[in-house]
Amino acid sequence: MKLAPASRVYSPRDVIVSVGLMLVACALVAATTLIAKMLGPAAGANPLHPLQVSAGRFLFAFLVLLPLLAWKRPDFKGARWGNHILRVLFGWAGVSCLFAASSAMRLADATAISFLNPIVAMMLSIPLLGERVGPWRWGAAAIAFAGAVILSEPGTEAFQPIALVALAAAVFMGAEAILIKKLTDSEPPLRILAINNFIGAVLALSAASFVWRAPLPGQWLLLAAVGATMVTVQALFIQAMKRGDASFVVPFFYTTLIYAGVYDYLVFSEQPTTAGLIGALLIIGGALTIAWRERVQRRSTPITRRAAG
Repeated sequence: MKLAPASRVYSPRDVIVSVGLMLVACALVAATTLIAKMLGPAAGANPLHPLQVSAGRFLFAFLVLLPLLAWKRPDFKGARWGNHILRVLFGWAGVSCLFAASSAMRLADATAISFLNPIVAMMLSIPLLGERVGPWRWGAAAIAFAGAVILSEPGTEAFQPIALVALAAAVFMGAEAILIKKLTDSEPPLRILAINNFIGAVLALSAASFVWRAPLPGQWLLLAAVGATMVTVQALFIQAMKRGDASFVVPFFYTTLIYAGVYDYLVFSEQPTTAGLIGALLIIGGALTIAWRERVQRRSTPITRRAAG
């Protein structure tokens, strides 16, 4: 019988560095939503369509990766192209919806609703990965969805229909997370990054061609910044995971919400609402509960997976 490998012991310095890397990554993730809002209607003159922003994200990310790909020359033999293409479709749809929501509502609210994606991934893991979900995680999912309902304030004058677009972003990103999990089990990270950003660039540019508006010079710089920032975030996230236990490091990702709120206030003078704060806390609480239960499950069943809440 093959036993699970022992957990790696990380030094205090590694843990501190991993948290620092994750916090920087969160600041940059929030910055991409801020840039999307600056490129949209909120910016005033010459607003760009969200599809153009997502095209910039994939195109410039691939261009940033090109030197590394030329150096490393990853092997694409045996790539699971069906899963890659589906992952790109879901990822492109998710980021396009997130950019669309960010351009039309408070950044903190759009970010909070997009944080439902771990809940969606958990639900999709049942039919797609054959996983079992117990009452703890179903309860956490219910709390998180309640937070999304409170945040969008249905039935009131403050109701934001654009919140449904942010919810769609969470659904697409949750589906993408399942496919990423399937790919990372069998393929190297650089190959996944290369295929994702190349196919994503082709798809995003094709879609953006139907709504294309010539960007101003400053907008080209912002589009390039989105792509370069996303590649940097991926690199920081990987390094953070190498230096700390995932169940400890990943919860720090939710500080993205704080950065988004601060950026929105500083640039657009947007202030959070009471409903927004309550909803965001419920969503994050639900997501953190799921992360905690997954940690408990891994520790209690190192050899085979069982329902653990």
